[in-house]
Formats: sequence, C-alpha cells, structure tokens
Amino acid sequence: MVLEENDDSVFDPQVTEELVETQYGDVHCIMTGTPRANRPVILTFHDVGLNHKSCFETLFNHEDMQEIVRHLPVCHVEAPGQHEEAKTLPTAYTYPTMDQLSEVLPAVLNYFDINSVIAVGVGAGAYILARFALNYPDLVDGLVLININPNAESLMDTVANKITDWTLTLPDKVITHLFGKDEILTNQDLVATYRHYFTTTMNQSNVSQFLRSYNNRNALEVERPVAGGNVNVRTLMCPSLLVVGDNSPAVEAVVDCNSKLNPTKTTLLKMADCGGLPQVDQPAKVIEALKYFIQGMGYLSSASMTRLRSRTTSSSSNVSLDGSRGRAHTNERARTHSHGTEERRGHAHTDISMESISTVSQNLSNTAEVAC
Repeated sequence: MVLEENDDSVFDPQVTEELVETQYGDVHCIMTGTPRANRPVILTFHDVGLNHKSCFETLFNHEDMQEIVRHLPVCHVEAPGQHEEAKTLPTAYTYPTMDQLSEVLPAVLNYFDINSVIAVGVGAGAYILARFALNYPDLVDGLVLININPNAESLMDTVANKITDWTLTLPDKVITHLFGKDEILTNQDLVATYRHYFTTTMNQSNVSQFLRSYNNRNALEVERPVAGGNVNVRTLMCPSLLVVGDNSPAVEAVVDCNSKLNPTKTTLLKMADCGGLPQVDQPAKVIEALKYFIQGMGYLSSASMTRLRSRTTSSSSNVSLDGSRGRAHTNERARTHSHGTEERRGHAHTDISMESISTVSQNLSNTAEVAC
C-alpha cells in the first residue's frame, strides 16, 4: 500500500503525552498523530543517558522527515524514570531487565490502539526493539537499529565496567557509551551539549539503573539462516536496517549483528565521518535511508524520493536540545564498498546506491553493506 502525499495540506498532528501503566512500571510515551488500521506507527526507543528528546528530536524535527511523519504516526517510548525531570524511582522498585522492557511494548501498543510498527531504536533501545521483534514478529513490519549490540557483556567487559564504576562519574560513563574516543576529542561542542543536557535534566539515579540493566543484558541469540540448514533458527523475520557511524564505539558490535541476521532481509548502513549518534550527527543521511527503507516495504510514494534526490543540500549539521530544529543536509550519494573482513564473515556485497535500501527491503534478495 503506497501512501500518497498531499503537499498542499497543512500538517498539524495531534501530540499526546501519556504515562502508560505496564507490569514493569509506568512508561512515559509521546504519540504524534493518530494511529490507523491500514498503516504502521513509527515506534522509537532511546539509548542509555538519553530520552526521546535528546535521542530523536534532531531527526524528527528535520524538514526532510516531514515527508514521512505526515503519513506515519510516531510513538516515542521512554524507559521508566528516563524522561526529563523524572522523580527518583522508589527504593522498593526493581528496575526492569532489557527483556522485561521489551515486554512493556505490547501494553503501549494496546493503549494507543496500534496494530503494527516500524521500530527505530538506538543502542539500548535498539536491543529492546530487536527483542520485541523476536518475541512479537506479527507486530513489527520493519526495524531500524542504530548502534545495536546483540551480545551479552563478556567477562572482560564486566571487569572493565567494574573499573569504570570506581574511576568514572556517571556522566563520563554515559559519554563514553554514546561517543567514540576520537569523537570525544574532535567534536567537543556536541559532546559538551549532551553532557550538559544529561547533567541538568536527567535523573542520575534512574539513569544509573537503566545503564546497569543494559550492561546485564542477555545475548539476543539470533542465528543466520543457512541454505540447507535448520529452517527453525531464531532470527528477525522483518526487513532490518542496521545503522552505525564509522567512528562509533558500536561499530564492531553492529557488524557482528549483521553477520548473525538473515542476509535476505538485512541492510547494513555504515556512515563515513560519523560518530556515535548518526541520527544527530548526519540526520539527512539517516532520513534518506529511512525513506528508501519504508518505500521498499510498500509505504510512501516515489514522488517524495524524487524530491529528496533533487534537493540542494550541504554537509553541515547543527544540534540543539532546546527545542529548535536541527539541520543537516548532504549531497553525497551512498555507495557500497568492498570490505575483505566482512566478506570473510559471509556478507554479500554489490555496487549499489542508497536506492538499494528500498530494493533490498522490497525484493529481500541480498544483504548489502552501504557506506556513505
């Protein structure tokens, strides 16, 4: 089903904020637009140290994103106690595990009368949404997973976390989780913006519990289907777009996740000159990929793709967390490249442009690693 555009219409969606009661506590949700039975809702989940505003505002306020959200409602979900100015969670409250946080989502969908979703998650949120898709495949049409780590913490990671508990403050731990070492040194304005936002608006005690839950996550235990092998392997059933910046601390984890997923339903987008938050650092590129991905599933008309390709753009980006619109544009076309390490992992590569994201999602014929 293609959702036709009406450029002359005034887009002024209804925005509703609700505390949704679940078996693992109340979760703060922001619904923009009205769910309809014949189309999915974009469902987002943020990373540790972030909330829907700091994680997704730059992306969803970008002018290019309006071509998507005028047709697809958006539901932002925030983990317990992670919204702005949240009160400290009660002492008797046991913070949910990552698996349990994925189990709050059916209650959210039921509350807003949502039938299916295209899920967009970052870091911990990507893990939670992938777990949700594994357990409830009929509710998920597609997944966009930024900085996903499908693995449990290793013994070395556990030891390292113990050391950082002694040597780093919570803001420092969050910053090193979100940003790569080079980015912390070279993009100091962005890092300082997020450090300030975190220390002034987020409840430190609550964030610490969310971080501990993420560090104690289980492995997703997904397995790449092999021709002639076990047809009942556990894997993601929907089209999936994996996104990571080449300077992100999550690069290796995302590449590893790609090697474990169904090659006929997965695209890996590795973004050049991009750090730990590609949706903030280069939102226009992420939106372009998202548009082709959604179009490949049968939503959005090709008209908006033509306008996107023809728009004059630049490669600059400005980030603000004060409610103003973030801007980022690019005139670079995404091209795949050959990568010996991934080939040895069994990845298939072809010379394709960004439009191939739509083709992969639509035809489900090959795994593509796209660099842009």
